[in-house]
Amino acid sequence: MAEYQHSGHAKYDIKYHIVWITKYRYKIITTEIGIRLKELLIQGCRSRGITIRKGHIDKDHVHLLLSCPPVLSVSKIVQYLNLKVG
Repeated sequence: MAEYQHSGHAKYDIKYHIVWITKYRYKIITTEIGIRLKELLIQGCRSRGITIRKGHIDKDHVHLLLSCPPVLSVSKIVQYLNLKVG
Protein backbone atom coordinates (compact mmCIF):
# COMPACT_ATOMS: atom_id res chain seq x y z
CA MET A 1 0.00 0.00 0.00
CA ALA A 2 1.23 3.48 -0.78
CA GLU A 3 2.42 5.83 1.92
CA TYR A 4 -0.06 8.67 1.73
CA GLN A 5 0.91 12.10 2.94
CA HIS A 6 -1.75 14.42 4.24
CA SER A 7 -2.45 18.08 4.70
CA GLY A 8 -5.38 19.81 6.36
CA HIS A 9 -7.81 18.98 3.55
CA ALA A 10 -6.28 16.22 1.44
CA LYS A 11 -4.46 12.90 1.33
CA TYR A 12 -2.05 12.54 -1.54
CA ASP A 13 0.76 10.53 -3.06
CA ILE A 14 2.18 12.62 -5.91
CA LYS A 15 5.45 11.58 -7.51
CA TYR A 16 7.25 13.10 -10.49
CA HIS A 17 10.14 11.60 -12.45
CA ILE A 18 12.30 14.48 -13.68
CA VAL A 19 15.34 14.13 -15.94
CA TRP A 20 17.78 16.91 -16.77
CA ILE A 21 20.16 16.39 -19.70
CA THR A 22 23.26 18.42 -20.52
CA LYS A 23 23.36 20.32 -23.79
CA TYR A 24 24.33 17.97 -26.64
CA ARG A 25 24.64 15.20 -24.00
CA TYR A 26 28.20 16.34 -23.25
CA LYS A 27 29.70 14.32 -20.40
CA ILE A 28 30.68 17.27 -18.22
CA ILE A 29 29.37 16.30 -14.79
CA THR A 30 32.51 15.27 -12.92
CA THR A 31 32.65 13.80 -9.43
CA GLU A 32 33.16 17.21 -7.80
CA ILE A 33 30.32 18.78 -9.76
CA GLY A 34 28.07 15.80 -8.96
CA ILE A 35 28.71 16.13 -5.22
CA ARG A 36 27.94 19.86 -5.24
CA LEU A 37 24.89 19.29 -7.45
CA LYS A 38 23.56 16.74 -4.98
CA GLU A 39 23.99 19.19 -2.11
CA LEU A 40 22.15 21.94 -4.02
CA LEU A 41 19.28 19.64 -5.00
CA ILE A 42 18.82 18.42 -1.42
CA GLN A 43 18.89 21.99 -0.10
CA GLY A 44 16.42 23.22 -2.74
CA CYS A 45 14.00 20.35 -2.09
CA ARG A 46 14.08 20.80 1.68
CA SER A 47 13.29 24.50 1.40
CA ARG A 48 10.14 23.78 -0.66
CA GLY A 49 8.85 20.70 1.21
CA ILE A 50 9.78 18.28 -1.58
CA THR A 51 11.03 14.78 -0.78
CA ILE A 52 13.61 13.10 -3.00
CA ARG A 53 12.54 9.42 -3.21
CA LYS A 54 15.33 8.34 -5.55
CA GLY A 55 18.00 10.09 -7.53
CA HIS A 56 20.96 9.43 -9.77
CA ILE A 57 23.58 11.77 -11.19
CA ASP A 58 25.45 10.54 -14.27
CA LYS A 59 28.06 12.23 -16.46
CA ASP A 60 25.48 13.69 -18.84
CA HIS A 61 22.12 13.61 -17.02
CA VAL A 62 20.34 13.74 -13.66
CA HIS A 63 17.35 11.56 -12.67
CA LEU A 64 15.08 12.48 -9.75
CA LEU A 65 11.95 10.83 -8.38
CA LEU A 66 10.28 13.52 -6.30
CA SER A 67 7.31 13.44 -3.95
CA CYS A 68 5.67 16.80 -3.43
CA PRO A 69 2.55 18.46 -2.03
CA PRO A 70 -0.35 19.12 -4.44
CA VAL A 71 0.07 22.91 -4.22
CA LEU A 72 3.24 22.66 -6.34
CA SER A 73 2.96 22.09 -10.08
CA VAL A 74 5.68 20.21 -11.90
CA SER A 75 6.65 23.36 -13.82
CA LYS A 76 7.17 25.27 -10.53
CA ILE A 77 9.26 22.42 -9.11
CA VAL A 78 11.54 22.44 -12.14
CA GLN A 79 11.72 26.24 -11.95
CA TYR A 80 12.77 26.07 -8.27
CA LEU A 81 15.39 23.40 -8.95
CA ASN A 82 16.50 24.72 -12.34
CA LEU A 83 19.90 23.37 -13.26
CA LYS A 84 22.24 25.15 -15.62
CA VAL A 85 24.52 22.26 -16.53
CA GLY A 86 26.36 22.45 -19.82
